[in-house]
Amino acid sequence: MRLVAYQPDMAPNLGSMIRISACFGVPLDVIEPCGFPLSARDLRRAAMDYGTASDAVRHDSFDAWCTAHRPASRLILLTTKAAQPLHEFAFEKTDALMVGRESAGVPDEVAEVADARVRISMPGQGRSLNVAVAAGLALHEALRRTGAL
Repeated sequence: MRLVAYQPDMAPNLGSMIRISACFGVPLDVIEPCGFPLSARDLRRAAMDYGTASDAVRHDSFDAWCTAHRPASRLILLTTKAAQPLHEFAFEKTDALMVGRESAGVPDEVAEVADARVRISMPGQGRSLNVAVAAGLALHEALRRTGAL
């Protein structure tokens, strides 16, 4: 299982995803460019003390990520536009769960190559969850359903 952050806009959210990656013991792929400067120093600061516990890998582009991880991993996109609820999806241990940019999600060409698109059911009044919160919730559910917790 992998967590993938597509061109994150906000350093604190990426820091939270680094922490999620460390806590759940899964690699984090960061697809650049980011909406903020991402030097090694900035990455360490955003991750606080979780940076060394996380297996975070930077990729120059979506194509570079695909070269490194496809077809070994199915790409599962978390999106508010999906029809398939997260809690009904059949995850596999080698899946890569992708979250998009906070401001814009992912472009259509990325969404189109995803093997599946899932959404988090929200019966309340909100439009969407914070991207890092959504990533943590989805990753936990995927790990639980595949027996990897």
